[in-house]
Amino acid sequence: MRPHRNLDFFCAVVIVGLLAGVAGLSTTVVLRFVEHLTYHYTFGPLLGGITGSSAVRRAVGPMVGGALAALGWWILRRRTDVPPLAGTIARHERIPRLSWSIDAMLQVVLVGSGASLGREGAPRQFAAALSDLATGWLNRLSPGDREILLACAAGAGLGAVYAVPLAGALFAVRIMLNTWRPRALGAALTTSSLAVAIGSALTHDRPQLDWPSADSTYLLTAHGLLLAPLALAVGLAFNRVMAAARPAHLMRSWVLIPAISAAGLLTGICSHWWPELPGNGKSILTVSLASGMTLSAAAVILVLKPLLTALFLRAGGAGGMLTPSLATGAAAGSLLVLAINSAAGTHLHVPAVSLAGAAGVLAVTQGSPIWASIFVWELARPPIWLLLLFLATAVAAHGLNAALERSRPGAGIP
Repeated sequence: MRPHRNLDFFCAVVIVGLLAGVAGLSTTVVLRFVEHLTYHYTFGPLLGGITGSSAVRRAVGPMVGGALAALGWWILRRRTDVPPLAGTIARHERIPRLSWSIDAMLQVVLVGSGASLGREGAPRQFAAALSDLATGWLNRLSPGDREILLACAAGAGLGAVYAVPLAGALFAVRIMLNTWRPRALGAALTTSSLAVAIGSALTHDRPQLDWPSADSTYLLTAHGLLLAPLALAVGLAFNRVMAAARPAHLMRSWVLIPAISAAGLLTGICSHWWPELPGNGKSILTVSLASGMTLSAAAVILVLKPLLTALFLRAGGAGGMLTPSLATGAAAGSLLVLAINSAAGTHLHVPAVSLAGAAGVLAVTQGSPIWASIFVWELARPPIWLLLLFLATAVAAHGLNAALERSRPGAGIP
């Protein structure tokens, strides 16, 4: 029976990888369509579409998109439950394929119209729903194997949309499963690689962020340790703000329609002065890498980005938290390095320090410094030695967080 079970598992791994790529492709196509429709542009990144649109469209577009997504959630949530992805997989509960799929597309509509939420939640959810549907006939799979497959589907969906195969695999084994078991690691690497290959039809296997050609120095690695306290403070603040904003129960009332619309309107108004704010946070990362952010803009974005994200959560919206926390960390890193350069007359490398800040904050919010460092590196694919800078910041911030938790009264009492 064991050889047959292993054969079934291998077949399922291949199916999951391919379908996760399909999930990444489909959500990306819908996202781009909604972005182009909202800001009325035909080519280029979201930031270019926002800056080229009129003031009225900037304000009304996110409001209308938020209203449409909220209307869909109001209808969906009145009829069925939409349980959280990680908890449902970990508890081996029945996968709500239809509700997860519809919810994923509504997330894409909301983010595509400018909501300050991550786009990565939708492909993870849609990939898990498709994979459960396609592998249900493999009866010899154990509950443990199904948990691995669904976690790998979520990680591969993430990998497909951002062209980050290694980070997608590590997301499955470290964030979803919290294991290094060879069976899980092999399945995660295979599914994420297949999904990224499928997704390359749109991503062309290019990094999501353009790394500048400016020279940098190995001495930057030492700055990772200096960034760690700031990354810890920003990461903890981000977590607390999101925890306070997230409703205790899924909002099912019609009130979520005007609430999400108002959040969209406020985001659109803010984008008149700071066009980097709408969307999942990629615009903030792009401007940080291009050294195009001013000291005052970095300070404002550091405050507004998490607050707008929290506002959408409080209003009843759904979406990912990875890229908003990344963008917040990048703003924090930019603020620090721009302040030092301005005060001391130095010329520290702004893109490197910005991404290091993003890695540090992500390590605190997700609890996995190795995954955070690799994810950030794969997004831009800078010189490989800069991974040391990201690791130094992420590991130091995570270590400080762990030490802080151990120092709290009653932390070691069972």
